[in-house]
Amino acid sequence: MAVEELQSIIKRCQILDEQDFKEEDFGLFQLAGQRCIDEGHIDQLLEIIQNEKNKVIIKIMGWNLVGPVVRCLLQNNKEDDKRKYFLMLDLLIKLCNPKELLLGLLELIEEPSGKQISQIIILLLQPLQTVIQKLRSNKAYSVGLALSTIWGQLSLLPVPYSKEQIQTDDYGLCQCCKALTEFTKPFIGEVVNDNENSPENEKLKDELLKFCFKSLKCPLLTAQFLEQSEDIENDPLRCFASEIIGFLTAIGYPFPKLMFNHGRKKRTWDYLEFEEEEDRQTADSMASLAYLVFVQGISIDQLPMVLSPSYLLQFNMGHTEVFLQRTEESVFSKGLDLLENGLLRLEDNSLLHQYLEIKSFLTVPQGLVKVMTLCPVETLRKKALAVLQLYINKLNSQGKYTLFRCLLNTSNHSGVEAFIIQNIKNQIDISLKRTHNNKWFTGPQLISLLDLVLFLPEGAETDLLQNSDRIMASLNLLRYLVIKDNENDNQTGLWTELRKIENNFLKPLHTGLNMSKAHYEAEIKNSQENSQEVQKPKDFCSVTVGGEEIPTMPPEMQFKVLHSALFTFDLIESVLARVEELIEMKTESTSEENTGIK
Repeated sequence: MAVEELQSIIKRCQILDEQDFKEEDFGLFQLAGQRCIDEGHIDQLLEIIQNEKNKVIIKIMGWNLVGPVVRCLLQNNKEDDKRKYFLMLDLLIKLCNPKELLLGLLELIEEPSGKQISQIIILLLQPLQTVIQKLRSNKAYSVGLALSTIWGQLSLLPVPYSKEQIQTDDYGLCQCCKALTEFTKPFIGEVVNDNENSPENEKLKDELLKFCFKSLKCPLLTAQFLEQSEDIENDPLRCFASEIIGFLTAIGYPFPKLMFNHGRKKRTWDYLEFEEEEDRQTADSMASLAYLVFVQGISIDQLPMVLSPSYLLQFNMGHTEVFLQRTEESVFSKGLDLLENGLLRLEDNSLLHQYLEIKSFLTVPQGLVKVMTLCPVETLRKKALAVLQLYINKLNSQGKYTLFRCLLNTSNHSGVEAFIIQNIKNQIDISLKRTHNNKWFTGPQLISLLDLVLFLPEGAETDLLQNSDRIMASLNLLRYLVIKDNENDNQTGLWTELRKIENNFLKPLHTGLNMSKAHYEAEIKNSQENSQEVQKPKDFCSVTVGGEEIPTMPPEMQFKVLHSALFTFDLIESVLARVEELIEMKTESTSEENTGIK
């Protein structure tokens, strides 16, 4: 019945000219064709499409059958039927109006979600390529529309992270990336082979450039790659990255050109928010590209050999900042790798302090601090710490001094501050061992830095437990200074400032320790009394310390926490006593020497 109905419609339309087809004819044709497919009349429908007498009708209305045919291909598992549906799709692509087909195919690509996205993209990329190549005008616009539509769907797919995920490719992203490069190659070839630089060719080049930059952001910004020691040739995402960078080179945008022109783009939007959004998109793409070139080594041979390591670090510092501003672990780990790559090219102490006048040279170490203190992954926290130490090592003395001041003022983390104080101690030690003192870590400059170290932020009421790492590091630094610098030499300036250090640091620390120990001892006594009243041994209790309640835990656990705090205070107190003992010994010794001289 459906076949007869379709033949009746075709017979009526055969006598009409193209301009005489009505909208209802399209609807009736599609409905009848759909019924033929639903009822399994594949052979009859194929015969109708192949009939030369129906050529005009199929050209004008046949595109309506593409959707039903594609859905059958996705749903039908019978090989014989699938072969016929593929033949039918090929005929429709060959015979139908390419403009209508283009829109129809893109609508089909936009329809699915989840795992069906990759299935339909892989199925339709080849037909879509054929359709676009048949277009006689607006090819650049059509290529851009197609690539944008495909990319929009691919961006919805999860990016595989582990080697196992890449190999299984559950959502088909890796397969899509490979198919997409094959889809794009003919259009890249058209740009390369056009020696006249026609306006249409320039438009096509722009569309391909947009696609490459979008691909650099998604999926390549978050994509993880196999280790260099593994079979990287079989890494589909790395192969996709290589293809994208190759495309950029082919259309006249090799990495060095993008590198030198980055940040020099003229304003193209009338509205600032549009301009800022485009800048953010471009920044992500350029950061991704820098990682692929410098860390993964893709097309790195394109870089001029004359570029200095400090210039390359400056170029990549902004990209590292982009990586570290992101929250995805897979992204900011790339920032750590990119920064490490740039720093390893430099000699120790060779990075001039003037570079710290560039914003990113201070914001990047602050970003490293955030990773060190907030990242839930231990390996990344340790990597950030190692990279920050590497960065410190590369700076010259004034640069180290400036960075130390910056991080002491901004980190707000006792452990980080202790790390910086230990580095200050190391620099003082190096300076005292030199024949000519380093002015940044001796004398007045050092005293200015010590003012940020040897003090309690809130005086005697400072939370000593929370700041214990910083306080211990400060006491150890002070002990070192007392031992290494004699009062008569006073190379560090310590002895001149001793009274101020005692008033701002040592005395408030004594008072704070007495207050803290008394408070915790009282809490232990209260907890012991409360626990004796509890009948059930598994009951929980709560304790308030410093105005804040310790999270509910068994009494025995609370006792451990409170005794641990007391142990910390005892440790601080013992180091403090040793420092004061050394100061007294040194001042008495110096006094005796001066008396003997007289």
